[in-house]
Amino acid sequence: MPTKDNLESFLKNIDEITDIIQDLNSSDESHRQEAFLKADKRLALLKNKDNDDGIRTTANRTVINTSPEGMCASGSTYHANKDSRLMQENVLEHLEKDAKERAERRKENTAMANALKELGNKAFSKGDYETAVKCYSEGVEKLRDMQVLYTNRAQAFIKLEKYENAISDCQWALKCNEKCAKAYVHMGKAYLGLKEYSEARKCYLKLLDVDPNLEKLVKDYINTVDLQEANFKQEQVALEELKVAKEDAVSVTQLLQKLSKADQIALYYSGGIRLLTEVVKDCTGQTLFRMNSGFSIIGENKIILRSLDTVQAEADQIDLCESSLNLWKTVCCGNAENQRLFFNNNSVVEKIPSLLSSQVPEIQSKTLALVGVFTDSDYGRSLLVQSMNPHSLLQILLECVRLSDGRASTAMEILQSLSQDEKVKNYMRTNFSSATLPCFILILRTSKVVNREVVLHCIGLLGHLIEDGNIRGQVSESPECWDACMLFLDECSLLAAEEEQRQVLSAILGLMFNLSLEINSAIQERGIAITNKCMNLLNIKDGQVLMRCVGILSRVVPQCPAAVEQVVQRGIIKKLVKLLKAGGKRTSVFAAKVLAVCTKVDSVAKKDMIKYDKQFSTLLSLLHSEDETIVGNISLCLGNCFEVPGAAASLLQTDILKLLLTHAGGDAQTTKVQQNAAIALGKLCTAEPRYMTQLRQLNGIEILHSCMKYMKSL
Repeated sequence: MPTKDNLESFLKNIDEITDIIQDLNSSDESHRQEAFLKADKRLALLKNKDNDDGIRTTANRTVINTSPEGMCASGSTYHANKDSRLMQENVLEHLEKDAKERAERRKENTAMANALKELGNKAFSKGDYETAVKCYSEGVEKLRDMQVLYTNRAQAFIKLEKYENAISDCQWALKCNEKCAKAYVHMGKAYLGLKEYSEARKCYLKLLDVDPNLEKLVKDYINTVDLQEANFKQEQVALEELKVAKEDAVSVTQLLQKLSKADQIALYYSGGIRLLTEVVKDCTGQTLFRMNSGFSIIGENKIILRSLDTVQAEADQIDLCESSLNLWKTVCCGNAENQRLFFNNNSVVEKIPSLLSSQVPEIQSKTLALVGVFTDSDYGRSLLVQSMNPHSLLQILLECVRLSDGRASTAMEILQSLSQDEKVKNYMRTNFSSATLPCFILILRTSKVVNREVVLHCIGLLGHLIEDGNIRGQVSESPECWDACMLFLDECSLLAAEEEQRQVLSAILGLMFNLSLEINSAIQERGIAITNKCMNLLNIKDGQVLMRCVGILSRVVPQCPAAVEQVVQRGIIKKLVKLLKAGGKRTSVFAAKVLAVCTKVDSVAKKDMIKYDKQFSTLLSLLHSEDETIVGNISLCLGNCFEVPGAAASLLQTDILKLLLTHAGGDAQTTKVQQNAAIALGKLCTAEPRYMTQLRQLNGIEILHSCMKYMKSL
């Protein structure tokens, strides 16, 4: 580098170092903080230069003589360069020495800062936030660019409601690391504490710049901001109405004051609560209720809590219990903040299960109505699931379904809503078969005494739940469940109304159809019984019922060889050929599979196929189907039938050879279809040698040879 450039670079460095030193001595804390960070970064750069590849980079001490030729070496230019070089060497040596000393000090400070951080964390976990702040602050004094100290201290400041301090710490954390997600989270919470909702949203949205995968977390944070902003606006409106002495607003506060009196008789509280319920007509009334400590006044009153013990049957206690339940329903309906405050009162929430099981119909009905309020929103459902054991709740609700009045419908609506919640499904996956399934089974077994509409909803609910593979596996493995389903099928046949019979049959068959997706011993042991039930229904003139019956057969028959002989004896081939002629894509898919299974293992089935499908006209038409599942099973069925003497010869005047060559030759997308068509082709030519002539004409010898590997596997 030319000497002039060296000198300019050196002077620039001197200016920067001078600025840092001045800022370090500044009275402005922010200037000092920035100076510390700049100094540490400059030292880090020096350290990196020293350590890169193990080579030490030094200043270029070579001085180039730019004087004209013949000028004396002791001239003024030489001296100026020499002075500049010596000055630069001295400063660099001083900086290197200072860098080493600072590196040692940084190492010591890092260890001390980490120790102080751990002390702060322990204090924070104990709820001693003042001590935590002190420890983190001492850590910052030791190491000013340690990001975690700022974010931890910000969290402690938030607990102390020192939101401005928390925001400042988050800003410093971001100077240390601009991708610090925790800084944006804590800053958002701090702005939320200051009721600066738009700023809080901006902070949370910044998280997506740090990591786009945090979308769900950001959504939850934004929902919290929206909720708190809505609460704030509600309270502002409520205060305005109270300020102008609006009648209902004033009545809420006055009634709560009267109800706050302790040790009054039950009728005093029930009467006051009824009046309070009447004036809490809207969101403003709900807001004033919580702003005036309504939840603690009602929920912590010993007389009111005693009335929630449903063992007592005194009229005044029952009346007070009903009044309280109705009030909580009114103040929580559609109000997320009130719902949250309700569930904060453990003394009341822990009594909900016993109230749902109350022998007093009115109390049980009002408790169901209260619980139903929380299932109207995702937020309310989440609170309900977090506060109560989902399995216990579901068991109680399923018991309510068996009631004969409106309580059953309400319970069913709650169950259907809860089933949509992923957290509920997570709970169910653990022990659904032992904790929840028995209640469903009991409903199926006692369907005669349960409202028919409710039973249908119950079957639909179980059908929805078994969409989850884990839950479906547990249910399908239950012999009791299969027995209950078959008992229910028998009861369906006793229904007088044909339309109602079809509706109920379709529901229970749909459930059995989905359960038969599994392969297990419960299905295998009951294969004959299940297939017999389905065979009994194949004469019903209802497309959906028929489709589901054949679908069940297509899944159960392959699992139970004994069932094959049973269904063949009962004329399954004739019935399925008739269904195939009638059309219906899904029914045809299942029917083709049953035919393939039956003709593979039962000789009578093969003969019946030839008997009821003259010259295989129905099967041949299905070889043109666009559904490869149908084509594959029909090919397999035909191949099985070609084992019967004369069956292959009956098709000499058809295009069977060309069709099978087309599917075996590679047109099919599914390998299994190609294999089945190839097997059928091989059996065709083996059974009737005259097809070999046609095969040569179609240049299909190579395909036939390729079929041989499939034939060997038979």
